Amino acid sequence: MIDYVDDLRATVTHVSTRLLAVPESDAARHPAPGKWSSKEIIGHLIDSAANNHLRFVRAQFTNDLVAPGYAQEDFVRVQQYQQAPWAELVALWRDYNLHLARMIEAMPEAVRLRERREHNLDEIAWQPVPRDSPVTLDYFMADYVAHLHHHVRQIEAALGTAFSERAASSSG
Repeated sequence: MIDYVDDLRATVTHVSTRLLAVPESDAARHPAPGKWSSKEIIGHLIDSAANNHLRFVRAQFTNDLVAPGYAQEDFVRVQQYQQAPWAELVALWRDYNLHLARMIEAMPEAVRLRERREHNLDEIAWQPVPRDSPVTLDYFMADYVAHLHHHVRQIEAALGTAFSERAASSSG
């Protein structure tokens, strides 16, 4: 059993249900000038899922963890998440992450836990690792889930409500 996979699955299932109740106008509201709307944050999380999906699959066939980065602001802008239907964005985010959870769960433990000395997680991980420190794919995948939680908290702050089970249970 991989804790962060269970966490990923539970989070996207629970949070997506709550997000679907958010009115389209609220999801499209920018919390401040230059800040992403909830639609754009979910769009960014879809991009993160897509980019990390390829990274996680390819890493199973290599001895390193070197993967390309991507221009996050440009990805959000050119895909016009702000104009996309909210329910479609939430469903795609949920389904893509459920697919990732299934893929990670099927990954052999030896592949997940193999140390890799060559990596660029100092550049592409949410919580960077110094280039001279060995890393595992397991760390990188857990970091992906932590990044997702970070952005769920941003959406909660933008909408003024708690969606995650953790937030709801810690507030009373």
